[in-house]
Amino acid sequence: MLLLVGLALVAAGAASFAVQRHELNERLDESLSRSVKEFGVLTETGVDPRTMKRFEHAEDLLYIAMQRTLPSPKQGMVSLVGKEVRWTAPDIVGIRLEDDPEFIEWAFQVQDSNHIRLGTVKTDVATYRAVVVPVSLPADHERGSFVLAYDYSAEAIANDRNFMIYSAVGASVMLLSALAAWLVVGRMLEPIRRLQTTAQQISETDVSQRIEVSGNDEFADLTVTINEMLDRLDGALKAQRQLLDDVGHELRTPVTIINGHLELMDPHDPQDVEQSRDIAMDELGRMSLLINDLVTLAKTNRTDFLQIEPVQVGKLLDDILDKARGLGQRQWRIDYRTEATVRLDPARLTQAMLQLCANAVKFSEENSRIALGNEILRNGRGETTLRWWVSDAGIGIRSDDLERIFERFGRGQNSARSSGSGLGLNIVQAIAETHGGRVWVNSEPKNGSTFYIDLPLSTGSKEE
Repeated sequence: MLLLVGLALVAAGAASFAVQRHELNERLDESLSRSVKEFGVLTETGVDPRTMKRFEHAEDLLYIAMQRTLPSPKQGMVSLVGKEVRWTAPDIVGIRLEDDPEFIEWAFQVQDSNHIRLGTVKTDVATYRAVVVPVSLPADHERGSFVLAYDYSAEAIANDRNFMIYSAVGASVMLLSALAAWLVVGRMLEPIRRLQTTAQQISETDVSQRIEVSGNDEFADLTVTINEMLDRLDGALKAQRQLLDDVGHELRTPVTIINGHLELMDPHDPQDVEQSRDIAMDELGRMSLLINDLVTLAKTNRTDFLQIEPVQVGKLLDDILDKARGLGQRQWRIDYRTEATVRLDPARLTQAMLQLCANAVKFSEENSRIALGNEILRNGRGETTLRWWVSDAGIGIRSDDLERIFERFGRGQNSARSSGSGLGLNIVQAIAETHGGRVWVNSEPKNGSTFYIDLPLSTGSKEE
């Protein structure tokens, strides 16, 4: 920005200098032209004071012309007759053209052309803007010329002084602007420097550092956003470490079981071999289930995890009930069915509901009741929710286990280790959250459990 401002000042200064120099040239030329016109009028209409007649000799005309001409402070004049300087300006005139031989030589050369000559002359003494007016009278055999000249260098000094003042002021403004920019921009970029320092302190495994928030401008908002991003990264790293610990723990057990049975197996005892094989196959099946569930959880962060489409939720509930009947001999029924078309992912919702149904079968007695349902709820704030549920008459869940069962590999105290991967309810929670909803449970020990999936419905997503 300073460079652009500097270029703009240079361009403006150069343009101003050129304009002032052009105006100076025009002013000098106009003054010289006016003097030439006055001399022409004197030549045509003037009368010699001594004879009271028209001028007959060039030197007399030049003498009277110089008497009637008052040069400006930076202007000089001479009269040339033949090959000599005949008349010079009064002593009060500061510009003495007769003292500059180069200029006088130029004037003698020009008068021979018999034409008025206006031009710029550069000598060792000065630079002049001069005019030479040749004089030739019929009764006089000698030729003369009237010479007027401005000291162009002296006239340009004022213009140059203005430009120097402009340059000095511009340079001062640039320095002050640079100082102000250094202070202001440095202060503005302080959060960026703190961000850089914090980023350098953050390692691949430690993102606990945070940037100090100061002020309430855009940089403060950026700092808050970066801190929130670091919070998410910190949470993701902790979740990743926890996942690795949990997966390592879950996989270590079946591997240990398989390894122990294979080491103790008697290869010559068919019954022992068959028993060890059955145990190994059972543990490998559970490991396969765990891996499949982990793959499903990993996909929840992908944008294509959900395939949203309009779905008739009443018909979808009937389809889920038909599929759930194969999970176990229970009294399956529907408590309530809503007839509406809602935008959701039918496959993922079916997966979540069947997982809840599988849990209900696992923790309930044969021929006990399991009920499914869905309903659209509206609250006083105008918010609409599509609620799904699975209710059973099983053993229930203790109050201190209600939150833990939704965690990865979380199990209630009445759950057996070998009955699943420990990821089923965590997958249900992920499916609900990717829909923008939540999953929760209402349960008491020995009185059964009811799992709810609440999906918020936005305006236009539901058709009655």
